[in-house]
Amino acid sequence: MKDQYLENLLQKSPEWLKELEDYAEQNHVPIMEPLGIDFLVQMIKIKRPKKILEIGTAIGYSALRMLQAYPQTSITTIERDEARYKQALNNMEKYDQESKVNIIFDDALACVEMVREEGPYDVLFVDAAKGQYQRFFELYSPMLAEDGIIISDNVLFKGLVASESYFDVKNKLVNKIKSYNEWLSNHPEYHTSIIPIGDGVAITTKNKNIADEEKRGF
Repeated sequence: MKDQYLENLLQKSPEWLKELEDYAEQNHVPIMEPLGIDFLVQMIKIKRPKKILEIGTAIGYSALRMLQAYPQTSITTIERDEARYKQALNNMEKYDQESKVNIIFDDALACVEMVREEGPYDVLFVDAAKGQYQRFFELYSPMLAEDGIIISDNVLFKGLVASESYFDVKNKLVNKIKSYNEWLSNHPEYHTSIIPIGDGVAITTKNKNIADEEKRGF
């Protein structure tokens, strides 16, 4: 009921976005839920990043939404599925954004050095293979600018991470996401808040240097 109320408050998508959303639904392409993508868009508007790194392009929906939020940004995004990679290329060309988005066709676990050359990044957005989230974080968080943020989608995984049902507790993917959430929450170098919106969005920032805090009187 709460989510439906909030979704009813969202502005209607312009026709070009509605086309992408309809395509994703008809072709079973996972894109962010309405409240989740709205939250992401708001974060991009607030952060105003010069460079964004996205793990998991799919058809380019999130990249286009982030560009819509802050057209001055540039995005490097990685997709390993060839059909979705080609569709994303087509969408960038169709909406005249190919100059602002560099789509890498590769596995995000294998193209680290290529991606590093384009950094540092102000935002790292993780929305790919859920079982690899911690590895993505470990590989790409060092490329983050000092005041950068990391955004991870699907961290509540349809609410299953909080389920006590026998089948959910035994689900390997659910347990990997639980482990990622716990690992993030206890990471000594970062602070993470999990926002229960959409499918669950984690916002992670670097902890301030303790010495710097003491100098400033914190």
